[in-house]
Amino acid sequence: MAQNRRPLLAFLTSRQQRDALLVNAVLLVVCFFILLPIAATLLISFKQDADVVRKPPVIFPCDTPTAAFDLTACRWSVEGYLRVFLAQPSETSPLGFAINGRMLKIYLPNTMLYALGTSAAVVVLASMSGYAFSRFRFRGHNFLLNFILAITGVPLLTNLLGLYQMGAVLRSLPVPIYEDRIFIVTVYAGFFLPLSVWIAKGFFDAIPRELEEAALVDGCDRVGGFLRITLPLATPGLMAIFLLTFVNVWNEFLAGYLLITKNDLKPAMFGMYDFLGQNLINAELVAAACVIVALPTVVVFLLARETFFQAMVEGAVKG
Repeated sequence: MAQNRRPLLAFLTSRQQRDALLVNAVLLVVCFFILLPIAATLLISFKQDADVVRKPPVIFPCDTPTAAFDLTACRWSVEGYLRVFLAQPSETSPLGFAINGRMLKIYLPNTMLYALGTSAAVVVLASMSGYAFSRFRFRGHNFLLNFILAITGVPLLTNLLGLYQMGAVLRSLPVPIYEDRIFIVTVYAGFFLPLSVWIAKGFFDAIPRELEEAALVDGCDRVGGFLRITLPLATPGLMAIFLLTFVNVWNEFLAGYLLITKNDLKPAMFGMYDFLGQNLINAELVAAACVIVALPTVVVFLLARETFFQAMVEGAVKG
């Protein structure tokens, strides 16, 4: 029997190795095609205009009349970034220069405010709603959950006309606290909240109730048990909600374009749209602007990647 099992084990082992190699090869091909446009944009942003429009094109601007590639002859340039920054000398600035480019001075700070404000609001509301749906049973519990799930299937585009009219009416009312920033954050939070409630509920369902019951026995009230026991254990899931909301708000264009009336309050995607219209023929300038706009989301994800991956793994295991 032992001799009969050895060929079978060897076959299974070799088959598993072949499957692993095949899966890894497919993943490498997929990653290559995903990273290819990112790498092309990054390379173009550091090229001179003459190297961008060359025919036939060159990947690296390091060729010479006598050599196809000479590392000492590379013609990398940061002109695109300098034109996006529009840095000018300033005596009042502590750095000695001031950045006057609208992309960095206006649009990116606006988007950062909208993304952070919306993500914080969604995390707070989703954590409380998800906890309530997870721990309590009340009349209409299942109906509300299914209704929330149905709302996630409604695209934001179908609501833009109603939201635009709502914003116009609120803007005309004598309401001193109304502002386009508050309105757009509320719209984003309302759109991204339903799915976040379901995500938060799934993580709270995976946390044993016995931990909260032990805290209640030790003298903790329901709110204290939630804040001290349950909420810290659900941090990976809440961080995943924060990151997903942050990235979605950062990349959103139509709502910020239509619902915000003042150009000084527009988000970065509108800034890219406006920037592209003015510099369509300058590929290195547009590529530099694309890199600058994408960089904050990359940095935020890299800082929180461990917690995010932990949430994804725990969600997959618990699901």
